Amino acid sequence: MEDLSIQHVNLEKSENLERHRTEGFSSSNVLVVRRGAPFKISLQMKGRPFDPNTDSMRIKVMLGRLYVTIPVTFSQKVSPSHWKAFMDPEGLNLQNPSVFISSPASASVGCYKFQMCVFTQDGQQKCAFGRFILLCNPWCPDDAVYIPFEDQREEYVQNDSGLLFMGTPLNLVSRPWSFDLYEPGVLETCLNLLQVSPQHQNNQRLDYLNRNNPVYISRVVSAMINCEDDRGVLKGNWSGDFKQGVNPSTWTGSGEILKQWAQSGYSPVKYGQCWVFAAVMCTVMRVLGIPCRVVTNFNSAHDTNSNLVIEEFYSETGQKLKFSKDSIWNFHIWVECWMTRRDLESGMDGWQVLDPTPQERSGGVFCCGPAPVKAIKDRRIDLLYDVPFVYAEVNAAVHKIIMSQGRVLSLSKDTERVGSLICTKAIGFPRLHNITGNYKSTQSQTLKSRSSTVSEDSTSRRADTSKGLQVSLTLDKAPIAGEPVCFTVKVMNMQKASKMMKVHLNAQVKEYNHRPGEDLKTFWETHGVIQLAPMEVKVLNQQIPPAKYRDVFGDNMINLAAVLQDMGSQEHILASEEFNIASPQLTIQVADEDALVPNKEQTATVSFTNPFSHPVNGVLTVAGAGLIQGKVHFRMLPLFPGRRVEQRITLIPNMMGTKMLQASLSLTNISSTIRGFKMVFVKKA
Repeated sequence: MEDLSIQHVNLEKSENLERHRTEGFSSSNVLVVRRGAPFKISLQMKGRPFDPNTDSMRIKVMLGRLYVTIPVTFSQKVSPSHWKAFMDPEGLNLQNPSVFISSPASASVGCYKFQMCVFTQDGQQKCAFGRFILLCNPWCPDDAVYIPFEDQREEYVQNDSGLLFMGTPLNLVSRPWSFDLYEPGVLETCLNLLQVSPQHQNNQRLDYLNRNNPVYISRVVSAMINCEDDRGVLKGNWSGDFKQGVNPSTWTGSGEILKQWAQSGYSPVKYGQCWVFAAVMCTVMRVLGIPCRVVTNFNSAHDTNSNLVIEEFYSETGQKLKFSKDSIWNFHIWVECWMTRRDLESGMDGWQVLDPTPQERSGGVFCCGPAPVKAIKDRRIDLLYDVPFVYAEVNAAVHKIIMSQGRVLSLSKDTERVGSLICTKAIGFPRLHNITGNYKSTQSQTLKSRSSTVSEDSTSRRADTSKGLQVSLTLDKAPIAGEPVCFTVKVMNMQKASKMMKVHLNAQVKEYNHRPGEDLKTFWETHGVIQLAPMEVKVLNQQIPPAKYRDVFGDNMINLAAVLQDMGSQEHILASEEFNIASPQLTIQVADEDALVPNKEQTATVSFTNPFSHPVNGVLTVAGAGLIQGKVHFRMLPLFPGRRVEQRITLIPNMMGTKMLQASLSLTNISSTIRGFKMVFVKKA
């Protein structure tokens, strides 16, 4: 009889992918499994059958130059801390035996090679080779990224689409984003990101050893998403000039960014801003098996001198000035990853803040975190990593100062504005989940307009007028494109004497991340005089007509300020509010939602009604991972006010599960993009 040899190794992909919840990665030509759980390999023997009494089998598993040799036994007892290989004695086919390989729950993430060797009694050795990709395992209780509920794992590990929240707390914008976890090439690019990192290039052995730890992996990824210190994925640009690349607002998913980065030989993709950095990082972390969600902090402070105070300066007519080095972003977006913090004291496990947007260096490179959310809430600024920086982002106080010719006229303080709302997408639903309470112990969850009173310690305080006046500024409703912006200024004379007041109202356009040293453009203002009787309350109703904000409409923010000056005492008082103008929505309808199954053609319709008082035209782009191959573009002819346009789209789903169909209309005669999305469920055929 011909002697024993291994003719073929079957990686049993379909069975292993289902068992390891990696079915989405079926397009990869490498088996994808999760650590801490066994996977099955079947052997087809040539010649005589395998004889357990005289033959033995060993598996050599290799990650770079690191390797471990594992004897194949008949004991099915696996260890969470050691590699193990075994044959199941029940139903064992010795001509085609199956071997199960189990990795430790703390094995390093990466692309492994293995060598399967059979040794016969006469000393002959027969070998076969294979490869597999090993990811973290949030389903395994012994893994540092274990997250305990199935709906959390579906949302934070497997979900390939989501919502990014932008705008302002009073006028939220839900921007759809495709994480593209399962698009061809994305898995390989996420693994290559680790290989391209400076940590790997400088010391491959140490990098491979450290990849067992999600704290280490997350810091490497946070640094590699931006390109400030390495061959990272994205180049940031907040200049407004995007001619050398892509306007960050036009990206709709992570897949095209990661593919472009890989295809360019790992040259940075131009350009990103905070939500792009965070969304791409979320893709990488979910692909690697680390639970991740995108988080928005509204009114996020960048405290340059770490004094927990942000200073904002205004002129005596309400124009915001460029004196401060501090800044407040109307919204800033980062990610949270779920992990056990074995490097810290107990109680710091769970969600950790990671921020790939390059702002400040951490350990010498532009990355941020992982900072335990619990440490931020408890003000444990002594703990790793970057807790003081994130604490300031959600807790700094705002000092609003009115200046004239280098002299302070008024100072008021606001302790509620920064971090007024911190949120993420809800589990299983396309809506907001408020997580402010995770970060802040005492937090008013009601979003209200802020009134300003001359403070007790104001540098302009006069004993008899320090409590003489109160003013508030309130938007009547959330502003909508094509409609007037209606707001109310309420002025209260708190004294038993008449007052003559100068009133200055000023609206300036700004980007969401207004940078220190940058002038804001005033596009609307009005000035007047009012008289207040003793103890009188006067309400001023104001409107900004659509024609005034037409050229500043879009992703911009508006800073609205009211400054009142007591003509008798020369006292000044300020109230301000920042807001965005909600865009109209695209409507998406699917002809027969209940009939969505893989590989069967279906039709969707995208429609838009022009709410503006002038014609618009532009380019419609439709995308949907798992529903449409790539992106489809349509040019829209001029659409007159009040008219409606429809565009039919062909869908051919290629995988099951919940999918997002998204559309964006880039208007050419207004600097604005109109968006819409629809969640659909693709059933088993």
